[in-house]
Amino acid sequence: MIGNILVALVALIHAYIVYLEMVLWDTPRGHKAFNLTPEFASASKVLAANQGLYNGFLAAGLIWGLYLGAAGFQVKLFFLSCVAIAGLYGAATVGRKILFIQTVPAAVALIAVWLGW
Repeated sequence: MIGNILVALVALIHAYIVYLEMVLWDTPRGHKAFNLTPEFASASKVLAANQGLYNGFLAAGLIWGLYLGAAGFQVKLFFLSCVAIAGLYGAATVGRKILFIQTVPAAVALIAVWLGW
């Protein structure tokens, strides 16, 4: 039960990231969220939307795992692992903040699901 709540939380975080990257990237809110200049945001809008789509696939995979119930155990583990690894890469290449926004929630959810909480 706790594991599924945490999986849903990670999915919601990624749904919000999708919204930020695909809709709000070139707005003051997107600039603030990603520490962007308006010029950079405008120039990279298409790339950000593509990145947002990938985050959407992560959210969809987690939702799929939840939908499958007990049969979704491996699906949830796979997509949580993908989120955690992507977060580690992002923290190493973009900024440490990603570690706390993406990797830590995914790792906690992964442990909870693995332990059957």
